[in-house]
Amino acid sequence: MADEAPGLRLFATIPPPTGPGGYVRTVRQAARYAESAGFTGALVYSDNNTVDPWVVAQEVLAATEGFVPLVALQPLYMHPYTVAKRIATYASLYGRRIALNLVAGGSVGDIAALCDANSAHDDRYRRLTEYAQLIGLLLTGPGPVTFEGDYYRVRALPLSPALPRSLAPELFISGSSEAGRRAGQTLGAVPVRYPEPPGVADPEADGDRRGTGVRIGVIARDTDQEAWAVAHERFPASRAGRLAQRAARGVSDSQWVARLSVADEFPGGPDSPYWMGPFLNYATYCPYLVGSHEKVEKEISGYLDAGCGTFILDTARADDDYAVIAAVFDRALKR
Repeated sequence: MADEAPGLRLFATIPPPTGPGGYVRTVRQAARYAESAGFTGALVYSDNNTVDPWVVAQEVLAATEGFVPLVALQPLYMHPYTVAKRIATYASLYGRRIALNLVAGGSVGDIAALCDANSAHDDRYRRLTEYAQLIGLLLTGPGPVTFEGDYYRVRALPLSPALPRSLAPELFISGSSEAGRRAGQTLGAVPVRYPEPPGVADPEADGDRRGTGVRIGVIARDTDQEAWAVAHERFPASRAGRLAQRAARGVSDSQWVARLSVADEFPGGPDSPYWMGPFLNYATYCPYLVGSHEKVEKEISGYLDAGCGTFILDTARADDDYAVIAAVFDRALKR
């Protein structure tokens, strides 16, 4: 299984709700398929336009044996004490750990709706750092916690039930800016990056990516032709999608969104599996690797050779995607 291989962890992404009714079954089925394929866990999104990620995380825990929900965590949505209480409660109920994907902001519209539009980009990362530090103190610190920060203050605050240290959450952080990188280093979080198009210098790369994560989609088949046929069927070009992506770029201060949004000249092709089509047509938030098994595995091997050990995969579009993708990574690891 992929998660048994040393130095390699795969996280799926829980599908978003598509309408009323039936979503519990979708969540549980996605988690079970991914766990049976060998994935370590799954990302659970959080923003103003989707369901509560903590409710989804509880369904993931209930449906699986050792699977890890990776919950997207934004400081505006919940006080640090409530986060710590949820984590400790899940540990008490299930004897399981979760992971946290720390997010400083989101779209400008989401932030404005929460009356946080005046917070500067770098200040949001400073707040995120303090937020995660207080959560960590509550979960693992000795006794009641007193904390005096710029954004959060608590006095003699106990946490019950107590969290076993072995179940302390692992931290991931999404952020391509200097402020995001500083926050990740301070917290010891796994930095999650979106790979750049071929030939474009990655401002975050220094030749050594040990301990980093990659956010990517994968479509691999026996031949390039088969893979691209599936890719274009799943992600057809759309003028409406292009306009929506441009509009989304205009209301986001994310540096990686800005960088990837100008990558129209990298559509993938016979010599490169890298494809920006789904991102540029507003169908998903990450680049894709598309092509024959051999070509995609070679590309993934490059990430592995550079030290990337964690991969967060895009939402699966078919039930057998989990097993197919896990097999691709297993073979890439053996190359």
